[in-house]
Amino acid sequence: MREPYLEVTFRHGRPIAAYYYLPRATDQKSARTRRVEPGLVIDFTADGQAIGIEITTPAKASLAALNAVLQELGQAPASEADLAPVLAA
Repeated sequence: MREPYLEVTFRHGRPIAAYYYLPRATDQKSARTRRVEPGLVIDFTADGQAIGIEITTPAKASLAALNAVLQELGQAPASEADLAPVLAA
């Protein structure tokens, strides 16, 4: 996967969880996690590459918080359109 993308899980029409996938090889798996902003958890491979960001409380998610984490990881910022399903809820 070369481009980041968002996957959202809904229950009764409301988002209950979301995952922002970062560019990675298809065989890369999470080996450890690190909690950052409230409601955000970064997944890392065994060699330390960030492969995704769990958004555990989508109702409280903010574009600014996600972009701060992405900047820390050296990734391109997300846009409002990227997070539209979560921000609209």
